[in-house]
Amino acid sequence: MGKLNVRRIDKIFRPDPSRVIIKSHIPSGEGRIDNIINRVLNLSDEEANNILQDTIENFSARHKNIWDALDKHYNRIKEHIPSNQRISEVKRALLGAYFSQEYTVQSAAFFNPSIVKHPDQTQVPEGSIRFILSFRAVGEGHLSSIEFRGGVVDKEGNFEFDEVSPFVERAIAVKNPIYKKDIFFCKLNEMNEDCSSLSNLKEQLSDEFSLSELRDLLNISPEKKNHDLKDTILWLAESNYELQFKIDQKLSERIVFPSSQNESNGIEDARFVRFKYDDGEVVYYATYTAYNGIRILPQILETKDFFSYKAITLNGEYAANKGMSLFPKKINGKYTVISRIDGENLYIMSSENIHFWNTSKLLRQPQYDWEFMQIGNCGSPIETDRGWIVLTHGVGAMRKYCIGAILLDLEDPRKVIGATSKPILEPLESERNGYVPNVVYSCGGIIHGDNLIIPYAMSDTNSGIALISVKELLDYMIN
Repeated sequence: MGKLNVRRIDKIFRPDPSRVIIKSHIPSGEGRIDNIINRVLNLSDEEANNILQDTIENFSARHKNIWDALDKHYNRIKEHIPSNQRISEVKRALLGAYFSQEYTVQSAAFFNPSIVKHPDQTQVPEGSIRFILSFRAVGEGHLSSIEFRGGVVDKEGNFEFDEVSPFVERAIAVKNPIYKKDIFFCKLNEMNEDCSSLSNLKEQLSDEFSLSELRDLLNISPEKKNHDLKDTILWLAESNYELQFKIDQKLSERIVFPSSQNESNGIEDARFVRFKYDDGEVVYYATYTAYNGIRILPQILETKDFFSYKAITLNGEYAANKGMSLFPKKINGKYTVISRIDGENLYIMSSENIHFWNTSKLLRQPQYDWEFMQIGNCGSPIETDRGWIVLTHGVGAMRKYCIGAILLDLEDPRKVIGATSKPILEPLESERNGYVPNVVYSCGGIIHGDNLIIPYAMSDTNSGIALISVKELLDYMIN
């Protein structure tokens, strides 16, 4: 069989440095913080008002809720202000401004996309679906976050994209998230913490407990004296968090920005999947890699509506390395993932608990010259009546990344029943140059009609969308 027909749509998603959020900007050292506060407090009311008005005039058009951000960042430093010091609303807001900064969320790259069917399919033309694209946005310091875009695609593969808002905002972190005790202490055990020494703490906690309850108990328990252990417990708790966007925020205005110490250097390569349970319930999961500058940690996002999210650590011996991708439903009663736990080969894992992964089976090793260095997945497996399509990436000579595919048995996805001997997508000359040259890469596609829709990154800088006939691809892999 000859080469597969690939159609790239006439749309390139490029990084846009005008998309900015407001971050806190608090210098190290209490002395510097106190000095800044004193300088502002020593201003006359007129001087403070003039500076604030100038600041608002310069920045308010770039942010939808600038006053909320200033108030939030004032609260970050208010403990440095004497309790008997009265502060006007103007100086309160001005202090918030001095301890704030703009951050460009995609100044460097906008890449590694995935695509899923939107949870809201109302008022969509017959034969079309509404979709959500997720992207890895990279800004200053190579800090990664997740942005979204939306649109509609018809069965012929014609796209109509939603207008992109000029604003982008972080979610509100839920201040007092709830944890399940059994999962929490299993993770502590896995981190080589001796949970037998925590029996007193464990007994006092309910089966489900809040962060504030945990903090209160740690402050009165024997663990308080063991600062390293206490820090580990709180580090784990704060790595599992909840986010909530405002109900009036458009999809393109929402950004999942790093919120925990695990993610201090970024949220990498979120692979979103629309997961359907046996009872019909639909939950969207995104496996991703949390990076703190030293180590990586697989985590999972959970949402039903793309407004509220839970971020949860993935646990178990084989919740390791990069690239875990979840099947869109349970297989033989178990959750199943494709992963690359050794940095080189593809593995398949199953578990009765979505948060714990302790068994694995080698699925496939590199076979063709364009994948001799390593292989991995390009998102969650996609169900067809002839098998599970798994988009893969292969790394060949000169670290060139290409996208291929394998086909897994529907009933027993541990069996590979087909594969592409040649790449189905490789970088064009116009796609070769970027932050990491010679790379095409995806975090997940979908099927609509006879089209396999593959959003893909170009050299870790821009993104595009390619379409391939599902029938042609299946025939190619099986033959």
